[in-house]
Amino acid sequence: MTYPAPLRVAVAQYACTPEPATNLDTAVAHIEQAGAAGAKLVLLPELHNTPYFCQREDPALFDLAEPIPGPSTERLAAAARDAGVVVVASLF
Repeated sequence: MTYPAPLRVAVAQYACTPEPATNLDTAVAHIEQAGAAGAKLVLLPELHNTPYFCQREDPALFDLAEPIPGPSTERLAAAARDAGVVVVASLF
């Protein structure tokens, strides 16, 4: 019996700041690092572009919503392509 090659998975964990651009830079850095280490699948934290805010529904936070496709997905896709990985990311 033959088995498929193991799948190296990277789980990125980091503290998100209130600044989405900073968090996106951090996500891209983790994607690059994971790809360089041989990962083929990278999992980002839930709602990685902001601190997690979904414990309550607050209309004041609705402006954090992003279009998909949009700038964040374009940047993540480019980072994934460059690193040779698949990225799992959630956006609000």
